[in-house]
Amino acid sequence: MVSLVGGAILLTREKFALKISHYLASFAAGTLLGAAFFDLLPEAAHAMEEQGGGHTDIFLWTLLGILGFFLLERFIFWFHHHHDHSKTKETATVNLVVLGDSVHNFIDGVVIATTFMISIPLGIVTSLAVAAHEIPQEIGDFGILLHRGLRKKKILLLNFLSACVSVIGALLAYWSAETIAPFLPAVLALSAGFFIYIAASDLIPEIHNEDNRKTAMIETVLLLVGVFAVYLIITLLGHE
Repeated sequence: MVSLVGGAILLTREKFALKISHYLASFAAGTLLGAAFFDLLPEAAHAMEEQGGGHTDIFLWTLLGILGFFLLERFIFWFHHHHDHSKTKETATVNLVVLGDSVHNFIDGVVIATTFMISIPLGIVTSLAVAAHEIPQEIGDFGILLHRGLRKKKILLLNFLSACVSVIGALLAYWSAETIAPFLPAVLALSAGFFIYIAASDLIPEIHNEDNRKTAMIETVLLLVGVFAVYLIITLLGHE
């Protein structure tokens, strides 16, 4: 619920939000890259080290995540080949954002449940950290969905259902911690690959295609702000 606060506030001023949605999409690209490189990949590497694996395996799973989303997007294009190209692109991006966010939320649920089983104070701190770094990312996600033309109610519903996936992850981790643990590094790296692909393939090209130099400059700055926001939150709260 906390992760939806920023986006919900944004939607209360929908007309204004629509005007700045392309700026929010640029911010989202930064938060996705920040989450991938400052949060998910370090966590994946740390988990892999604990299991005695090598970092090369993390790179492999990240690459598979990028290629997997590429193939998924191709499939969506082929499946909707009878639609207008621009509309199909919008559908593909929305599906990828929701899927990637759901995977990330699932992992967050697993991590939160696991840390609570280690100690309650650690679980509380982890929950606060997850909520804090989710807020800028969720604002960005809301911006992407607004930019793609979705209505306010649908955006809220999709993001709420995606957030609920964290509960599923937490319950599965609680019931089968020993079974899930070996797969955590791979899932973290796959999720990082998803985020990198969405930012690099769907969002950053829009900045390059912006004809207005002033607008393009603002979008570029916002992308960097998105990266820095995630880095700052993780640094202040302490990644471990």
